[in-house]
Amino acid sequence: MLNTYTSYQLIARDIGKALERVEKQPIIERETEYYLKNITKVKTIDEFVKNDRLFKYAMKAHGLQDMAYAKAFMVKALKEGVADKDSFANKLTDKRYAEFVKSFNFAELGERTTVFNKAQQGAVDKYLLRVGMDGGNTQSEAVQKEVKYYLDNIVKVTSAKDLMADARLYAFAMKSFGIEASIPNKEMMEKVLAGGVRDPKSFANEMADKRYAAFATAFNFEAYSADATTINPSQQPSTDKFLRQTLEEDAGKDNEGVRLALYFERKASSIGSFYDVLADPALAKVVRTALGLPEAFASADIDRQVKLFEEKLKISDFSNPKKLGDFLKRFTSLWEINNPSSPVQASVGILFGMPPAYGVSTDLMFAMQKLRF
Repeated sequence: MLNTYTSYQLIARDIGKALERVEKQPIIERETEYYLKNITKVKTIDEFVKNDRLFKYAMKAHGLQDMAYAKAFMVKALKEGVADKDSFANKLTDKRYAEFVKSFNFAELGERTTVFNKAQQGAVDKYLLRVGMDGGNTQSEAVQKEVKYYLDNIVKVTSAKDLMADARLYAFAMKSFGIEASIPNKEMMEKVLAGGVRDPKSFANEMADKRYAAFATAFNFEAYSADATTINPSQQPSTDKFLRQTLEEDAGKDNEGVRLALYFERKASSIGSFYDVLADPALAKVVRTALGLPEAFASADIDRQVKLFEEKLKISDFSNPKKLGDFLKRFTSLWEINNPSSPVQASVGILFGMPPAYGVSTDLMFAMQKLRF
């Protein structure tokens, strides 16, 4: 049996292919097809939770499948939305609930929730608001003509280059976000769109004027490529999340350490502090294991745990692919020692340096000791 590190690497080094294999599983293919065919028909929270098949798919996509039975709880979260920092979802320690509500934001978008796209309806809403603020008539023939042209053509745009090539679309989009003064500065806008918003240090995120980051969020070619102008968080992103969730679950059936490593890799870039780590039992388990801490340490004072983590690790390292890779190598190696994939062979392998497919090799143990965080 392959050890934890090797099993993790076989999946992590080509996540795309691993997800394709999951997607081709008959039951997964069938459920995904049903979901995409029917989610756009959902107009209300009530319709959503009453369709058990759709609701369970969506819950699993966000890692909340164990709470699919708690419909009253989820209805409360959906009704209050996430606009108010004191809303039910925002006050929950587990941030997966807030992410779920963002994906199915009925509180803000109502009947448009499952078809709303920031680059389409979102931009039009903002454009009309700007027209009104400037004293214009939003129902005038000229304005409605621009809206129609925009909606008819924005869906054909598959790149930042396409957007800027159509002066009419580009001007509409820029005015929507109140940054029409920057229309001539295409070089800057190319940087805004190319960097996206996933990286906190991207060009748009580091600009003092947050309207540019909002623009990059709506026209997120960096994250969604050709799908940026058609994507809806309740549609394709949810199916992508479902496939990733299934991949991790399948890996966990053979080796829980592999599932934890894949999960940590997925969440790493969103970790803002070690308090975030402690708020998520799975993330906390990975960190404790990587640092060689006993499970009993989980019951220690939270501030004390955070202090120790900060002494040993840097949060910024989790956003660095190389350093994250080293960290997960250490985790999977220590996990293997504590949870041998093949107990008898693992112990022999450690003693006599058998091939790394069996337990943990002597070379790997020495390499692990040299890792620095």
